[in-house]
Amino acid sequence: MNPRLPTVSATQLIAILQRRGFVRIRQSGSHAVFRHADGRRTTVPVHHGRDIGRGLLRQIMRDADLSPDDFQ
Repeated sequence: MNPRLPTVSATQLIAILQRRGFVRIRQSGSHAVFRHADGRRTTVPVHHGRDIGRGLLRQIMRDADLSPDDFQ
């Protein structure tokens, strides 16, 4: 059984990505693009005061090769 994904803000998600070795390479409007040294890329919408939706969080986790354990 999969654990339910947590509710995270863009700021929290960016901190997790940076701990995992991702670097912000650019930002266009409210969308920040991150890249890892091995070539993985993902985009995070930065809307202050709003959480990242679970479907979008699942896609970012897939792009960045993150697991629910990374959010503990």
